[in-house]
Amino acid sequence: MEEQFTRVGDLELCYETFGDPADPALLLIMGLGTQMVAWPVAFCERLAARGLHVIRFDNRDIGRSTHLKGAPTPSLLQLATRDRRGAAYRLEDMAADAVGLLDALGIEAAHVVGASMGGMIAQLVAIGHPGRTRSLTSIMSTTGNRFKGQPAMRVYPMLLKSPPRDRHAAIERTVALFRLVGSTGFETMEGEVREIAAVSWERGNGDRRGTARQMAAIVTAADRTRELRRLDLPALVIHGTRDKLVRPSGGRATAQAIPGARLELVDGMGHDLPRWGLERIAEAIADTAERAA
Repeated sequence: MEEQFTRVGDLELCYETFGDPADPALLLIMGLGTQMVAWPVAFCERLAARGLHVIRFDNRDIGRSTHLKGAPTPSLLQLATRDRRGAAYRLEDMAADAVGLLDALGIEAAHVVGASMGGMIAQLVAIGHPGRTRSLTSIMSTTGNRFKGQPAMRVYPMLLKSPPRDRHAAIERTVALFRLVGSTGFETMEGEVREIAAVSWERGNGDRRGTARQMAAIVTAADRTRELRRLDLPALVIHGTRDKLVRPSGGRATAQAIPGARLELVDGMGHDLPRWGLERIAEAIADTAERAA
């Protein structure tokens, strides 16, 4: 396991792989302002042990992938009003990045798994590139319906805080956020959250504008419900019952939209991947991949 880079159009994407390249590919897509290191190594290794070639990567504008520094940054007003003029790119463009990574790696089709914004991107990979998608797993995500999966009111003040400007502030803010939106037993996982936040800062998480551009892609996205209803593939939807950032109604709406989708509600899980739930989540994903076979 080591970081590698490949060109996808005008971008350079940073990625890592786990397992045997001869096994069926499984692509992990992470969420808003979050680097690939948020997919725990133990989780990736668990999936690889189930006979999957696991790929995790940094989305555009995060981590060690290309940051679009010359692109416009949306204002708070544009984000609040969902003004499309503030969006430098769309979620569909980020889905094309994911497919472009598969192209660069010579992978015809993959099991596609996404968390939060990554779940939205994964849905769009399945919608726009059905021949490239063996199965779909959408974790703690939603359909784009404005009335589903919206954050709890007490989360908004945290989301609207000024971005951190140094390593210490970034770590403390991450801990504060996940203390609010994280899973039951967060206290036992705080050390891991701090470690991921520190690694992320060191890998290049200081670009506040990149996260704002990703947010603009989310808030200006269309409702995907109609397109999800046309999908014909094994699908799994995982959502935590304690998720305050994308409330469980988002997961239920996703599962209701995709024909035959299995809904896995994880009691006590928040908007994170809790250590105590990793084995269950990995096994559910691997079982869904087997259904595709």
